[in-house]
Amino acid sequence: MSSKSSALGASLKALEDRAEFVGRHIGPRDDDVQAMLGTLGLESLDALITEATPGSIRAERPLDLAAARNEAQVLARLRDMADRNTVLHSMIGLGYHPTHVPPVILRNVLENPGWYTAYTPYQAEISQGRLEGLLNFQQAVMDLTGMGLANASLLDEATAAAEAMTMMRRIARKNPSQRFLVDADALPQTIDVMRTRAEPLGIDVIVSDDLERDAAAGDFFGLLVQYPGAGGRLGNPETVIGLAHENDALAAVAADLLSLALLKPPGEMGADVVVGSAQRFGVPMGYGGPHAAFLATHEDHRRNVPGRIIGVSRDRHGAPALRMALQTREQHIRREKAMSNICTAQALLAVMAGFFAVWHGADGLRTIATRVHRLTRVAAAALKAAGLPPVHDEFFDTLTLEVDDRTRAERVQRALRAGFNLRTDVDGRLGISVNEVTTREQIADLLEALTGERPDLDELDRGLDDHAPAIPDRLARSSDFLTHEVFSRYHSETEMLRYLKRLENRDLSLAHAMIPLGSCTMKLNATAEMIPVTWPEFAELHPLCPRDQARGYHALVDDLERMLREITGFDAVSLQPNAGSQGEYAGLLTIRRYQAARGQGHRDVCLIPSSAHGTNPASAQMVGYRIVVVGCDDSGNIDRDDLNAKIEKHRDELAALMITYPSTHGVFEEDVIAICQSVRDAGGQVYLDGANMNALVGISRVADYADVCHLNLHKTFCIPHGGGGPGVGPIGVREHLAEFLPGHVSGVLGAGAGTNPAVAAAPWGSAAILPISWAYIALMGRDGLRRASEVAILNANYIAEGLKDHYDILYTGRNGRIAHECIVDLRPFKESAGISEEDVAKRLIDYGFHAPTMSWPVPGTLMIEPTESESREELDRFIEAMIAIRGEIDRVASGDFDADDNPLKMAPHTIAELSADDWSHGYSREQAGWPVASLRLGKFFASVGRVDNVYGDRNLVCSCPPMEVWAEAS
Repeated sequence: MSSKSSALGASLKALEDRAEFVGRHIGPRDDDVQAMLGTLGLESLDALITEATPGSIRAERPLDLAAARNEAQVLARLRDMADRNTVLHSMIGLGYHPTHVPPVILRNVLENPGWYTAYTPYQAEISQGRLEGLLNFQQAVMDLTGMGLANASLLDEATAAAEAMTMMRRIARKNPSQRFLVDADALPQTIDVMRTRAEPLGIDVIVSDDLERDAAAGDFFGLLVQYPGAGGRLGNPETVIGLAHENDALAAVAADLLSLALLKPPGEMGADVVVGSAQRFGVPMGYGGPHAAFLATHEDHRRNVPGRIIGVSRDRHGAPALRMALQTREQHIRREKAMSNICTAQALLAVMAGFFAVWHGADGLRTIATRVHRLTRVAAAALKAAGLPPVHDEFFDTLTLEVDDRTRAERVQRALRAGFNLRTDVDGRLGISVNEVTTREQIADLLEALTGERPDLDELDRGLDDHAPAIPDRLARSSDFLTHEVFSRYHSETEMLRYLKRLENRDLSLAHAMIPLGSCTMKLNATAEMIPVTWPEFAELHPLCPRDQARGYHALVDDLERMLREITGFDAVSLQPNAGSQGEYAGLLTIRRYQAARGQGHRDVCLIPSSAHGTNPASAQMVGYRIVVVGCDDSGNIDRDDLNAKIEKHRDELAALMITYPSTHGVFEEDVIAICQSVRDAGGQVYLDGANMNALVGISRVADYADVCHLNLHKTFCIPHGGGGPGVGPIGVREHLAEFLPGHVSGVLGAGAGTNPAVAAAPWGSAAILPISWAYIALMGRDGLRRASEVAILNANYIAEGLKDHYDILYTGRNGRIAHECIVDLRPFKESAGISEEDVAKRLIDYGFHAPTMSWPVPGTLMIEPTESESREELDRFIEAMIAIRGEIDRVASGDFDADDNPLKMAPHTIAELSADDWSHGYSREQAGWPVASLRLGKFFASVGRVDNVYGDRNLVCSCPPMEVWAEAS
């Protein structure tokens, strides 16, 4: 029956409930699927799955999930959840503050697929807009902190502090101490995460209520001071920093970025590292994330900095061009020698924070900070007059009040009824943090609730000059900041809008073309899934607000956990890890705690196949495991003989096997069940890296053969990559591991959950973007999720079939099939034509594509993953491009093209070059820019020529160049 006649004969209810989203998410139409199957010599998707996957892993029953729902139904359900949240004015502080998101940034960046669907900027030539946005972020952080170098963001402030601690341990090699001092007035979640990171590495975290005393006593390699403190105290960081240096130790400062518009920068005090969060630079609290953290340090330490650094280099024409500098520090390249396992930054949020600084400039930030500080002074004066003097006389935006237990609960309830959340986690005290959104009227309402009298704010304001300043001269900022022209040029909305659009146009995103990156799963981020992210009821909740104000969030979290348990088969899920790398880390920590509780804490060997995901060795190293690599055979499968030999050798010490399934070689391990069981038989646990879950959902339940698995919600479950972040990496575990999942110092995770330390700052990690994955699962439903996996495998096999006569497909599995990705071997062309994998990657830009994953996991190859969202037309366009490139390689090999001056070596070609009066190449402009007819319909041009990576590393500049440099380049 045709779809037309089917619709005519349907009932009213069936028509109303009709869910068409599955067909919109999956690229190939039904007719296309049949044609593609025909190309493979198959009759059905079931036949493909039977041929491609081992029978031993296939689930015996369908997913127990609801049927697919349409966009209107899903958004209505999410609206019901959102309406169950109660948004009060949160003055809790502790690193999270309400903020105004400038509408021009909200609409044109956060809600814009041109920004949020782009990938990590490994291909610099088609990432110049995002790279400039990140460079603005780095420059703002460097200016405000007074440091010479900043990275392009980390996951959250707590993670940044933990990374700073381990970074200082590497730098302070000559200091034999393993003790690290932490300010007792640091954010509680920061202390919690630092303890988590320190324990497996043998670092002894000492929480000090008198840093000056303990620093003077010596015997520590580093310290961290909070500035201002969590309770508002400014203290004297310069003294503590000096004492650290006198003891041959290093000093980190966890700073509030907005406060540094008024406070003396830590860099001017001699700090070695400065960390913090840029959340209050125009990024909603979102019940904990995502937010961009920062880490700034001295240029001498640049090779020890975790995360990414954006640098200025030049292209082959000599024009300035941006790139990710020092990329050889990336953990998937260094593997067990990595400094960190951080792979996902918070690029989208860092870009927003950088644009916030551009929009406001130095004067705007100073005005915001001054207003916040003056409101706080007014509140302090009123409280003092009412007999509730703040504990600290010197502060920026936070007041701590000592309140007797008899009246404390009553005051808190009066504040709640008036619409305010206060800090209440310290017995006998209340905390009040003023923020950018706080108004004079709100301050009056809060003071009336706390004291019973409504003060005259104007009178108090006039009287401030009669009081001692809350920022003493020794801590007052005197240096300029944000002096680069970019921070003063775009203060009209017209100019800002055009600037944002100009940068957006320099980046290739999913709005332009397929991004066929193996192991990265760049699939559709549907508009309906993205809409709830900016709803105030989800965006404006403080992560530590009273639980009953977040009932909608908890309904969402509970339901998403249920969905993920059903999909994986696991008994418990933690949504806290806010990146795939953090999921790996959390999963291994869970295993480590479990084994220690059973008296097997001596188990410390982690087996990692060479086909595993690149972050795995770094994560294992971070939990104190010894890494033993297991080889693979010629077909890309784990070498069973090598595995068995290493299990036997390390039987008494074996902690875990980390396996990626399907493997990064693009194949389903035939013997995965037996492999996992052999590890368990030896007393180990099995950690399965879920990076490739897009080939498994609805087909296999990984709990049938693994003990713990992380899921990349920013891959399989449609949270967008955001140009390199945000990400979410929850873990699922079997029942015996459930009690060892991450907890949180706040205790809000529930009874007993605080017994285990946290791996992220917020209890539920990046909670604000969880509605995306919930919506994706609800929209696809039981059958749609399986269909997505089937078509992902179909699309990959279709590409492999189309390319096999032109390129060698490095690995295939059973029946010659692959999983959801394939590896194309380009190594033979290095010898035959002098063409490298980089040349092919850059040439693909001229054909309108982002390159596949380059030189990983096998050097000299491209790993291609098309995802189920790409249409047959787009797949055919990619196959056409790759075949045409092979023809160009052959012309180089035959001598028809010059070995050095050919379309591959010169790629990518910019519009400026193609339209210039001079054309000196031995091939035509048409060959360079429009090598296939389909490009006539619309073409994306790189904004710069090929970037010189070596020059950029040898001449590292990670600050904004003068504007005239860009003008000359354009």
